[in-house]
This record gives sequence, C-alpha cells and structure tokens, in this order.
Amino acid sequence: MTGAAIAGVMMASTAFAADFKPAVVYDLGGKFDKSFNESAYTGAEKFKKDTGVEYRDFEIQNDSQREQALRNFAKRGMSPIIAIGFSHANAIEKVAKEFPDIQFAIVDMVVDLPNVRSIVFKEHEGSYLVGLLAAKASQTGKVGFVGGMDIDLIHKFACGYKQGVMATNPQAEVFQNMTGTTGAAWNDPVKGGELAKSQFDRGADVVYHAAGATGIGVLQAAADAGKLGIGVDSNQNALHPGKVLTSMLKRVDVAVDKAFTDAKNGQWTSGIEVLGLAEGGVDYALDQYNEKLVTADMKAAADQAKADIISGKITVHDYMTDKTCP
Repeated sequence: MTGAAIAGVMMASTAFAADFKPAVVYDLGGKFDKSFNESAYTGAEKFKKDTGVEYRDFEIQNDSQREQALRNFAKRGMSPIIAIGFSHANAIEKVAKEFPDIQFAIVDMVVDLPNVRSIVFKEHEGSYLVGLLAAKASQTGKVGFVGGMDIDLIHKFACGYKQGVMATNPQAEVFQNMTGTTGAAWNDPVKGGELAKSQFDRGADVVYHAAGATGIGVLQAAADAGKLGIGVDSNQNALHPGKVLTSMLKRVDVAVDKAFTDAKNGQWTSGIEVLGLAEGGVDYALDQYNEKLVTADMKAAADQAKADIISGKITVHDYMTDKTCP
C-alpha cells in the first residue's frame, strides 16, 4: 500500500471516529435511579473512558418526550441511539423507520426492524438465584417481592424469584405487590417503602424489589425494620451495608458498552440479543458489603444452581412465554 493510500485510510478512520456520535435516552426515573437507568449510564461512561469518545444522553420527564428525544438525536446524526426500557418501543419503531441509516437499540423489548438491535435479558435466571438466597437467609419462611409497573416483564422477575424460593424451601410463602400501572410506578420510593413494610408486618424478613427508583424505598424500609432487602439491576449492596442480602445484577451496562463498541468497530448487528447467566447478562452480587450475610453454604448453593441453569440441568420457567408461574 502506498504512503498516500495509508494516509487516506488513516484520515478516513479518523474522520469516522470524529463522526461517530453515540447517544442514550433513559427511561422515567432518570439516569441516577441507582438501578436500571444508572446501569445504562455506567456502561456509557465505561465506553467513554475506554475510547475517549463522548456520547450524548437525555433524561425524559414524561412519555411524550420519547419520540421527540429519539428524533432530535437522529436528526443530528447521532448513531447508535440506545433507548433504555420497553416503553420506548413505539417511539423507536416510528423513528427508526424514518431514519433507516441510523442504528438504534432498545433494552427490554423486541422491535423487528433492520436497523434496530433488541436487547433482552433472562431476568428469571438471575431472580432464581436471589430467590434461593432469600429462602436460605429467611428465618420466618416468608419472603416478599415488590415490583414497579404491573407488566409481564416484572412478573418475569417475580416468577423466577418465587421458583428459586420454592425450590429451596417448598413450605415458604412469597408475598407479591406491584406499585402501579403507569410509568410513575418506577419513581415512587414512598409507596415502595409502604409495600415493603406491609410485607414485613405479615412476617416477611427478606424482600426483593424490581421497581427502579421505587426500590430505594423498599431497601430503606428493610434497613429501618432490621430486615433484609434485595437490590436489582445495579449492585445496590452499598446503599445499606449489611442490610442488603444481595442484588440481582442485570448488566444493562454491558449491553450499552457492547452496542457502542460494536458500532464503533464496524461490528454492529441488528436483531435480537439475549443475555442470561451463560452470557454474563444476569447474576447475583457478592462484595464487601454483603459478604457477612452470604454464608459459604449459601454461596455454594447459589453457584451450583447457576452452573445447573447454564448447563440446562435446572430450567427456570419464563413467565413471558405463557403468562403462568408454575
């Protein structure tokens, strides 16, 4: 290759790097919800740190801003644009059709278009593991679950959790409450705390939440009552050290970082990407904040269950396949 040709290639790649403009649109609850959105933010920040490439982001305040935010980014040539949360599905479908040359991704929903990557997780697998740990940690044989918005996706968390509890203690009781039926259910820590307290009053001593920023109230209520909470999405163990049994990690950060990296390296793929235990997409959190709560026996049981789910020896039923929980 001649010097001129090499220089041309280098200039092209530099121009591409300068041209590469990734973006994130968060869901209701905001990027510092200590949970789902914040995990996406963490992934975007990791990408920026690793590559030096800046990204743009936007925190919607209401549902009407979804389409507007996506279209504004697309008009400015941002790509890929990652929408965090299933509620963006209609907006993504509309805007992605208008801008077929822009790469889009959506977390937690499938949008079947040639320029959209749909990223979904096997939340039921990770929830099974924290259910197992909840059953082993419980002194009363009663544990709870507080969901955010009453939708199939959150029942998927609840059902995986219940399966893990019941496989560990078939006599256990699992209390379940959802926070609401609108997007506001993700951002109501007061209601989250009230629901958790009602479960503690019924005898639960461990409560798992899958409720976004609402879950901050669940974990606070557990700490106040001297009970145990279980975090979700991000590692929430540090919010109340010694009072959060574990967190069900949903690696939205990995998905965002990977989407940006794939696009930057010319390895972008559309279609469905499924992330479970085998892919490192979900897991349970163990660190200095909860290591005294998770005994060697509990850790061994959770790790064995994890291996058995990955190998197929244990099948965790996915609520979303038939809307039942065995």
